[in-house]
Amino acid sequence: MKRFLPNTIFARLFALIVLAIMVSHVMTFILVVNFYGRDFPPPGFRQHAEVQSGEFSEHRRPPPATLKIAGFELPPLPPGLWIGIIMQLLTLTATAWFGARFLARPMQQIAHASAQLANNLYSVPMKVQGPDEVRQTASVFNDMQHKVREQIEERERFLAAVSHDLRTPLTRMKLRIENLAENYAKPKLRDDISEMAVMLDATLDYLRGRVSNENLQLLNVQALIEVIVEDASANGDSVRMQGNAEPLFTKPIALRRCLTNLVENALRYGEDAVVSLIDTPTTLVIEVRDHGPGIPPEKMAAVFEPFVRLDASRNKALGGVGLGLSIAREAAMQCDGRLTLRNAPDGGLIASIAIKR
Repeated sequence: MKRFLPNTIFARLFALIVLAIMVSHVMTFILVVNFYGRDFPPPGFRQHAEVQSGEFSEHRRPPPATLKIAGFELPPLPPGLWIGIIMQLLTLTATAWFGARFLARPMQQIAHASAQLANNLYSVPMKVQGPDEVRQTASVFNDMQHKVREQIEERERFLAAVSHDLRTPLTRMKLRIENLAENYAKPKLRDDISEMAVMLDATLDYLRGRVSNENLQLLNVQALIEVIVEDASANGDSVRMQGNAEPLFTKPIALRRCLTNLVENALRYGEDAVVSLIDTPTTLVIEVRDHGPGIPPEKMAAVFEPFVRLDASRNKALGGVGLGLSIAREAAMQCDGRLTLRNAPDGGLIASIAIKR
């Protein structure tokens, strides 16, 4: 079949229109036959035949045939003509509707794949199927996704290698400082080295999370949160959970990393944490709330950037290097979820993760 009709959008649309015209003519013929019944062919044609044979009389002349649709009487033209026009309009309207959806479907697939790629570089590639133009677009899109992923992975491997290699000279510096005599600079140097080591560890954790390629698994999210709450409570922290949730397909390691960072942030800046589960048939929402100072509204977007720390509510005495929320947002995106922040009306910060089922 492909030898005579190429597999292109134009060829498919042309075949669809030809098929619609053929179907409209066939349906018109069937309706005309059923409309006249035994009077087919039409009375006008019969009258002409009777006049030619001399059998026609004036008192047998039938009134002009009309056609009523929805209470409106159409002009006295041959009903077959009206039936044909109406059937062609209906058939072509249905064909135009189906053709528009048919032509828009590849663009919708590309838009969906682009949205998935924006949220997750390891999203499922587009299926190479359909007309030649769509297959070519899908192949180019998948090739672009593969190249972008390779470039980002190469950059992140380089940064991870540099961060890892920096730990060796830091360790040597720390050992040499311990051999120095006590003076006013020694404690400051020790604190600076410890802070650099913490930053390197956080950077490595952030990069490892970005390059991970974890598969989806059916996870009991409620049990996972219970484990996180029990671990925090065992350390003397004030953490509790409320609500219930059914299992869902997600990435367990990424979700655990996200929730752990949010709980640690809540404990660090709010002294306590409340984890709430809001389960719906389409979305699972996990909220982590603290009772700290919150975040100014104009800085809500900035806190997601790596190494961004707010002086008003987050300082070095509390620890952290400004990667907690960046890691949490990246992990949430890997789980096909979205992390948002908002200030509670009665004080504190609420971090909300909405994960699609």
